[in-house]
Amino acid sequence: MNDSVIPDIPTRLREGLRSGLQTSLKMARWVLPLYLVVDLLKKTPVLDQIGTLFAPVMGVFGLPGEAAFAFVAAFLLNLYAAIAILVPLELTPWQVTQCGLMMGIAHNLVVEGAVLGSTGARGGLLTLCRLFVAAACGLLLSALRLLVIS
Repeated sequence: MNDSVIPDIPTRLREGLRSGLQTSLKMARWVLPLYLVVDLLKKTPVLDQIGTLFAPVMGVFGLPGEAAFAFVAAFLLNLYAAIAILVPLELTPWQVTQCGLMMGIAHNLVVEGAVLGSTGARGGLLTLCRLFVAAACGLLLSALRLLVIS
């Protein structure tokens, strides 16, 4: 039996609020700057030019080229960074779902690949598998969207 004492409610609330605030501040370090950068880039031709460059690849999934920024953030950083980039792009609900599905499968690839590798698994191969599965699911959802619209 565990003899540890359960803290009283005020202590639990205080600790929970402190922990939640610390987590929020950690996330804000990535989210706010990325959101501001993308929002500012929307007002320049740079985002349009980069979007045009990635439009053929992203178009396969029914997404605008600018969404490539969010995928880079999801693949290299985390989902919160990707969300910060997606918000100012003003995507449709279907496009947000498309991004969420694909990014949910393949996110934080560098860190998670290294963790997998440290366990003896083939981190690089598993990372490629995650990218492949994300692309396959993205294509399936894109095809489903075309069926629903038709």
